[in-house]
Amino acid sequence: MNKDQIKGRMEEVAGATKKVTGKIVGNRKLEQKGRVEEVGGKARAGYGDAKDELQKGT
Repeated sequence: MNKDQIKGRMEEVAGATKKVTGKIVGNRKLEQKGRVEEVGGKARAGYGDAKDELQKGT
C-alpha cells in the first residue's frame, strides 16, 4: 500500500462520518462537506490503486 491509498481511504472514512453526523443532527452543510470529502477520498484512493498497479507492472 502506498501513501495515496492510505490517505485516500482515511479521507473517505472521515467524509462518511461527517456525512452521517450531519444527517443525524440535521446540519446540511456538514453533510455536504462530508460527501465532498468522501468523494475526494475515493478519488485519491483510486489514484493510489492505479499507481500501485503500475509499480507492480500489471
